Amino acid sequence: MSSPSAPAQQHPSTPAPRLRHQGPHIGALAIVWTVLFCAGLAPVTTFGGRPYFPGPWAPPSAFAAFFQTRPTAVLACAFFHFSAAIVLGIFTASAVNQMRFLGVRAAGVNIALFGGFATAFNIIAGSMVLWTLTHPIVSADAALTTALYFLDFGFGGVGFSVPYGLLMLGLSIPAGFLRLLPKWIVISGVALGAIGVLSTLDIAFPQALPLIPLTRFPGFLWLIAAGFALPRTTTAVRASLA
Repeated sequence: MSSPSAPAQQHPSTPAPRLRHQGPHIGALAIVWTVLFCAGLAPVTTFGGRPYFPGPWAPPSAFAAFFQTRPTAVLACAFFHFSAAIVLGIFTASAVNQMRFLGVRAAGVNIALFGGFATAFNIIAGSMVLWTLTHPIVSADAALTTALYFLDFGFGGVGFSVPYGLLMLGLSIPAGFLRLLPKWIVISGVALGAIGVLSTLDIAFPQALPLIPLTRFPGFLWLIAAGFALPRTTTAVRASLA
């Protein structure tokens, strides 16, 4: 009786089969996230007419006057930012899943997951505060308007930049160790992420306020670049180890 044949061995010269990540393209999601967020800023800044969205240094009377005069613009801002937050959440889940698919098992991906979801949650919370301020019965109360405005600024200020920095750090550092991203994207991601974390200082020191936009706007471009540069395919062997 013939002995059972041994399993066929793959020839050393045969390239390992490659697998493709099954999920949305995170580069495209990063573009949608950026467009929606910036679309929400347009109605309440210099592009949307006067009065502009007041800064936190403005007198309390300016807050009530703005929300009483521009409720439609504020509602548009809340709508676009709420929508952008949903896209950011999808981006975060997809990016972390793609990193794990590529074999990343470091804690950084979990840090990125926390940072991205926290950023999305804070944007949603800020959007709900803005929606509340569009109601005349709320904006008629100057003290309540001021309190809610500062709460919204907290959600959209350090509540945005700090976890957003963690998202970039959590993606760029593990990707750098495994050479999944170009060196310039890794270095810029670490730098922007560090700036975002340092923006925590704005809570105690208002002079640190510029760190927030310095994290936010270059961070939009970083997520787009990283989203298109991160590989979407890997070998079957590497995927099995993930």
